[in-house]
Amino acid sequence: MFHPRHYTTCLLLLLFLLVLSDFSMSQSQSPWAAKKKRMKEKVRNMFYHAYDNYMTYAFPHDELKPISKTFTNSLSELGNLKLEHLPQDYNGSALTLIESLSSLVIMGNNTEFERAVLWLSENLTFDVDARINLFECNIRVLGGLVSAHLLLSDSSKKLLQGAYNNQLLVLAEDLGKRFLPAFNTPTGLPYAWINLKYGVMENETTETSTSGCGSLILEMGALSKMTGDPIYESVALRALRKLWSMQSSLKLFGTTLDVATGQWIEYSSGIGAGVDSFYEYLLKAHILFGKEDFWKMFHSAYVAAQKYFRHGAWYHEADMRTGRATYWQLTSLQAFWPGLQVLIGDVMAANSSHREFFHVWKRYGVLPERYLLDHQMIHPTEKYYPLRPELAESTFYLYQATKDPWYIEVGESIVNSLNLYTKVEGGFASIKDVTTMQLEDHQHSFFLAETCKYLYLLFDDSFVHDNNYVFTTEGHPLPVLRNWHEELPEAYVPTNWTFVKRQPRVSRISAMSLQVCPALNLKSGQHIESACHIPDARSDFRCLTDEDCGVDATTCRRRSCSMAGFCGLWLFR
Repeated sequence: MFHPRHYTTCLLLLLFLLVLSDFSMSQSQSPWAAKKKRMKEKVRNMFYHAYDNYMTYAFPHDELKPISKTFTNSLSELGNLKLEHLPQDYNGSALTLIESLSSLVIMGNNTEFERAVLWLSENLTFDVDARINLFECNIRVLGGLVSAHLLLSDSSKKLLQGAYNNQLLVLAEDLGKRFLPAFNTPTGLPYAWINLKYGVMENETTETSTSGCGSLILEMGALSKMTGDPIYESVALRALRKLWSMQSSLKLFGTTLDVATGQWIEYSSGIGAGVDSFYEYLLKAHILFGKEDFWKMFHSAYVAAQKYFRHGAWYHEADMRTGRATYWQLTSLQAFWPGLQVLIGDVMAANSSHREFFHVWKRYGVLPERYLLDHQMIHPTEKYYPLRPELAESTFYLYQATKDPWYIEVGESIVNSLNLYTKVEGGFASIKDVTTMQLEDHQHSFFLAETCKYLYLLFDDSFVHDNNYVFTTEGHPLPVLRNWHEELPEAYVPTNWTFVKRQPRVSRISAMSLQVCPALNLKSGQHIESACHIPDARSDFRCLTDEDCGVDATTCRRRSCSMAGFCGLWLFR
């Protein structure tokens, strides 16, 4: 028989052990909490060093030249337009200020945010004779204005002392209207370049990229939701669907195409420059707008990318027609991919690729623009690092998914490298050659819009604690709103310039909407496909190498090829 006194003694001992365990846990966690707090302040200082120098030496022009402490109107230069071809009174679009709006909110500086909003409301105009890149202007300027308007519309944040009368939305809609002539093509695919005052110029190039015409739906779709005018969403969606119809039999896409003929120009493709945000926006459009078509397109494209581009932890480029590898190279823009994989639950694959990117970062101190995998060397002409955010972005997402403190260490390493190699008296400079750390006199606006933002969120994620946001490819947060998952009452149809009523939308469950990984069988008998599932190359599961095998739908583990020539989970982990 168990004596009550023994019971009391055991209970006290158990309570003591629990208290000791809780104390030990708090002690073990406190260094990480202290490090996160310290690193947050370090990133905040980085942001304001860049921001204050921009405001001192470059505002209201587009971007800062931190070494010479002057400015550049880079949004126009993206169209290869020399400054002397601009109107004499053109002072830029205050690009860096627009790009910094949501970062100011995230860092809690409502006073500076309000000053910026008031200045833009009173001074910003798009009625200028300037040729700009549609894609860049969409993700940077339109995205910045739309995001800031939505933050201002959130009454719980109380970002302005006075009344807000939709001034940023008015500016965003004015810009959106100036985009529309770019879509007036035989295919519905937009021109890459447009003049803000006069529209598409005579003899304008018809060449554009997959990202350029397939990454407009978030910003323009949000503009339609906010204004009630479906035309912005419609033209972006029409372009996206036309692009989707141009996929190869392998469900791959090229890199560049002709908007007049709808023919591919460059057949080699991957997950990097020219294509990256196309994949990103398929998934994020599904999250933001709730349309099942976006998920189906993304899942199909993702499976094809994993099948034809992936080689171990790396991703090479391949010919969209044959699937054969074309270029064995890592590009810095590919570093966004692990973050995208986190959003669909493919965390193991994300972690694997992320570690390889960070290995290259550690080797050179920063991430070179292009690294030749087959030669294990930097590309001889693309040695630069323009303060890109993609590795920091994926680090933030992976930490959110795993809470593994190793990612805090990665973030600290990134911060230390940026301060060591790129910080100058007048801001943060790009690196022209990562082998010598020679600097270039340019502080890109995305350094404030994305690089500093994702690093700050890594160490302090309070901004996303109680709210669901989709971050655009330029790092501008768009809230996931329930009423945006409802169809607009009318849809604009550019082909016949009429309005038609849409059929009632049937809400269907997907792996993404339920965040399913692995697969799920419902009581109703419905089978929900796993978000991480990649089918084998052959329906009979036969294989010659591991590359013919996919990812198991139940365990989300990579399948391998047996000696007998069949795909399966032969390798135990």
